[in-house]
Amino acid sequence: MTTLVCSRAGCDSPATCSVEWRNPRIHDESRRKVWLACDDHRDYLRDYLAARDFPVQVVDSLPEAR
Repeated sequence: MTTLVCSRAGCDSPATCSVEWRNPRIHDESRRKVWLACDDHRDYLRDYLAARDFPVQVVDSLPEAR
């Protein structure tokens, strides 16, 4: 099994959650992008997207676990 890692640049820690988001200027509501986050970067990635007014949701599971 491959270990999923955090999407934060330069981070190679195992991912613990998913950050789901979309850019409403180019994606309709059915389209979701997924970044993976470790515990250290969960809030950073969520806040980065929220600051750009992108709808964002943190899910406490990884895509393979759902």
